[in-house]
Amino acid sequence: MKNASQTVCACRALDAVKPSYENCCKPLHDGREDGSLLPQTAEQLMRSRYSAFVLGLSQYLLATWHESTRPKELDVDSRMRWTGLEIISTRAGGAAASRGVVEFAANYRDGRHEAQQHEVSTFVKQDGAWFYLDAL
Repeated sequence: MKNASQTVCACRALDAVKPSYENCCKPLHDGREDGSLLPQTAEQLMRSRYSAFVLGLSQYLLATWHESTRPKELDVDSRMRWTGLEIISTRAGGAAASRGVVEFAANYRDGRHEAQQHEVSTFVKQDGAWFYLDAL
């Protein structure tokens, strides 16, 4: 990434308030490896995972995927250009919860075609860390 302190975080590109990557998802991406900083809510994990897809951070995606549904490996398609994330709704998934549901729409460009991935994702919190479980 060119300059994390000035680059708008991918998970907030469509929002009215546009924090930098450095002040949004980067601390979560960096903190996952040593457990120093973890997402506090299911939505925060969803946003950090979206940014990880944008940046091709497959290790972060695997680390935040629940072991019961996680694939052995993950190849992020470098031709896919993610263009924005819209959180449609969240159910539960707060800091004190153990389960959460986030409905989102992720816009992308694949070559010359624009499309959208619409998903209702479930998340679980285990030992203080949120994990993506599956899509409903």
